Amino acid sequence: MKKLSLTFALIFAMMGIVRADEGMWLPMFVERLNYVDMQKMGLQLTPEELYSINNSSLKDAIVGLSSSDKPRGFFCTGEIVSDNSLLFTNHHCGYSSIAALSTVEHDYLNEGFWAKSFSEELPAFGVTASFLVRMEDVTKDILGVISDTMDYMQKAQAIQAKITELEDAASEDGKLNPVIKGFFEGNEYYMFVYKTYTDVRLVGTAPQSIGKFGGDTDNWMWPRHTGDFSIFRVYADENGEPNGYSEDNKPLTPKHHLPISLDGVQPDDFTMIWGFPGSTERYMTSYGINYNVDVFYPVVYEIFKAETDVMDEYMKIDKAVNIAYADNKAGLANTWKNFEGQIKMLRKNKVAERKAELEQQFTEWVNADEARKAEYGDVLGTLEAMYAQMSEIANTLFYPNFVAQLNPIGIFAYRGATPEFMQYYMTMTNKESSKEDKAAAAEALKAVDVDAIFQDLDPRVEKDMMDAVLNIYGKTFATEEMPESLQKLLKTVKGDWSALTNLIYTKSMFCTPESVRAFIEKPNAKKLEKDPAFIMYNAMTEQMYSVAPAYRMAGIAIEEADHLFVKGLREFYAETQPDKVLYPDANSTMRMSYGSVKDYQPADAIHYDYVCTANGILEKYIPGDFEFDAPERLLKLIEAKDFGQYANNDGELIVCFLSTNDITGGNSGSPIMNGKGELIGLAFDGNWEAMSGDVNFEPTLQRTINVDIRYVLFIIDKFAGATNLIDELDIHKAMPEPIRVEEE
Repeated sequence: MKKLSLTFALIFAMMGIVRADEGMWLPMFVERLNYVDMQKMGLQLTPEELYSINNSSLKDAIVGLSSSDKPRGFFCTGEIVSDNSLLFTNHHCGYSSIAALSTVEHDYLNEGFWAKSFSEELPAFGVTASFLVRMEDVTKDILGVISDTMDYMQKAQAIQAKITELEDAASEDGKLNPVIKGFFEGNEYYMFVYKTYTDVRLVGTAPQSIGKFGGDTDNWMWPRHTGDFSIFRVYADENGEPNGYSEDNKPLTPKHHLPISLDGVQPDDFTMIWGFPGSTERYMTSYGINYNVDVFYPVVYEIFKAETDVMDEYMKIDKAVNIAYADNKAGLANTWKNFEGQIKMLRKNKVAERKAELEQQFTEWVNADEARKAEYGDVLGTLEAMYAQMSEIANTLFYPNFVAQLNPIGIFAYRGATPEFMQYYMTMTNKESSKEDKAAAAEALKAVDVDAIFQDLDPRVEKDMMDAVLNIYGKTFATEEMPESLQKLLKTVKGDWSALTNLIYTKSMFCTPESVRAFIEKPNAKKLEKDPAFIMYNAMTEQMYSVAPAYRMAGIAIEEADHLFVKGLREFYAETQPDKVLYPDANSTMRMSYGSVKDYQPADAIHYDYVCTANGILEKYIPGDFEFDAPERLLKLIEAKDFGQYANNDGELIVCFLSTNDITGGNSGSPIMNGKGELIGLAFDGNWEAMSGDVNFEPTLQRTINVDIRYVLFIIDKFAGATNLIDELDIHKAMPEPIRVEEE
């Protein structure tokens, strides 16, 4: 009897081992496409409890975070965790707001912040919270306005006009924010209707030595020991409606909030993530992949890495610089390391080669039918040719673009496409300009907010960044390839790019707020013409414009070809693999992914566990280090194993865990939930070995890194003593099951 029981136990255990589940699924289709599979894996909620228009459902606790009151996309995700709209998200998602609220006197980035009451919460201006009201299929409405007689641009214009019409009709006179987006490269369209709240306040954040522990070194890496969370709250007027910041506003009463589970995770436990993934390119061809890996990504990596290296030097030694550049540096560093990882892993995982195999199969399918050949026969050839064209001219576009953004050169791009300084110059040098035109142009300069231009800029940092980037630019182009005006300027410093940087910073009137104000008071077009920063800006724009039209036309051709290729690819799969269910690329709309808790083996003889503990913080800790320092109080709590109710059954504190969920950027801060819809952690990263995952899902390698909710609550409770926040939460913990002894 005992042997038979053991056999069945092994069978059921094997059934519980689930695969990594590819796909970021639209909530309205969960019942039809995913629900049965999710139930088998451990989901205990009904479809109506997941997504409902008429009743409270899980979707009502998921929040898109943006900086706009009418967002069309979201930089991160948050989740509501209390009846007073307490909102959890990642620390790196709240980083910009925390940095903006920080001063040398109140350095919330490095010291943390915990509000003990509603009145102590700080307005996070520039952050908005959007709730999805409903989504609907508008494909027939949108595609009904185009015909085969239209060219691509005519179709695009007709589609955009219809989108605007439908969005306006659904906005309820501006009370709601409807957003229509294309799916499957414009072969389907869906409308998402949001209600957006603009009064969002910072409630709590750990110091970045916890929230960003490991810094850029650990970014995208496992094991990870980062307490990547921050806490906000959504406020509304007395009727629960969106309202700008006001002391009269009250915490929003949400339709749904997520309960929290302290039960922890075990291998193969069901996991579910909801959020707003930003962008994937799973239908990209081998030509697009090779373009990114060989051309686009290396340029961005090189420039951003150079700039952040300079920032790092000064941020480590100057507290004011650290606060001023924290947000900018974090964004650039995250991008360059992401691109570095994609370059390496797209090559290592042979993604382009696998895409080429699919393209060969697609081509054979196309060529087997004359009608298909007539429609799709040229599409891959077009993509190959257009990416080749872009590759030839990309450097001439990208490098000057980055130089043109450097300060003080970038001042000319200040405040939009027609900046006042350039507009002044164009007016003053235009022979047809009247005296009134010239006077108006000079007067318009006075509207320039000089303080805003120089706010949070350190001249040492800016100068060294210019020096680094100009030297990269100088190595990229032969002198004769540069605009004539730049050649003349470079000749004055004998071809020395560092000397050119010094020249700009000693001779340009745009290096200090005082000299800019002096120019505004007495503007002079001839003086402007001689300014080295102005000369550099004109040279860079001249170089960019020499190739911009060709690059843009190639981009349009690629958009059109991608639309046709994906249309054909869906037909190909429908005929050759009818059981294959396709999902659309991420595009910053609400998606759900599901999977399980799972370890992985990144290489031969290397095995990564599915969890990491607080012991890793002690192991990585380096006193005074920019990335691996840690607060003394945290170290003492870990050393004493003073974890309270947040410890696991072995008395250890789990910091992060892995799951097989399919996510990407924008999912940062997303809730990861168990089968009951209880919050068990916050998703915050992917793993290095699967950095190619945005283009091709890697089942054996791809993992989501999640901060365990027990570590989040431990920091709030035991480290910060913010028990007022703990008291707000709906915390669940299963009672231990009684031990049953089988009688002999």
